Amino acid sequence: MRQLEHQIQALRRRRYRFLTFGELVAQVSSGGPARKIAAITFDDGYESTWTRAQRVLERLGARATVFVPTHFIDSGKPLRWPGIEEWSGTPHEHELRPLTLEQLRALSTAGWEVGSHTVSHPRLPTLADDRLADELARSKAWIEEQLDRPCETLAYPYGAYDERVIAAAEAAGYRAAGVLTGRLPAPRPLAWPRIGVFRVDRGVRFLLKSHPWSVWARSTGAWALLRPEKSS
Repeated sequence: MRQLEHQIQALRRRRYRFLTFGELVAQVSSGGPARKIAAITFDDGYESTWTRAQRVLERLGARATVFVPTHFIDSGKPLRWPGIEEWSGTPHEHELRPLTLEQLRALSTAGWEVGSHTVSHPRLPTLADDRLADELARSKAWIEEQLDRPCETLAYPYGAYDERVIAAAEAAGYRAAGVLTGRLPAPRPLAWPRIGVFRVDRGVRFLLKSHPWSVWARSTGAWALLRPEKSS
């Protein structure tokens, strides 16, 4: 978590203010100030979001948003879906433990926003209409029932979405949804671009990745000039 602390402190030195994801989308969409604000988001609902990340953010006076696949919360079983199953049965399997309901409620009480990451973490564009609607509506209803507050934000699993998924999210009552793509699309409330920050994004790499110029380059396609494809 030292890396997370350094990253947040780096943004603070740039005088960024931290909002929840829903607050940021609402502020920018309504024409409010878009400069020097950031939303810290965590996907998947790993237990370490509470045991490690929350402690860092509390110490630094920052809030965040966690997007959870509701089927796994309080299950006591490791998170499991295509893309992370390789860690099952390894010495690192404990890292796949999900949040408990008590921990999720504690995050909400601490000022964190809890958004949906669907029920079971599927690739939404591959689902039939009825299951797509169920994944979105049932996860939203579960969060609202368990936390006794509205759930209006969503992160599409794998960052996968299309116009049908956006329409379904709107029909389910979501006001904002996060996407994660290589090239940043023009922001729309239900297709709001996020920048993925991963283990390799240390030091100067993080500073460059989070710099406003880099964000602009990725949104216009100019990033390809900086990071050309490898020759085949």
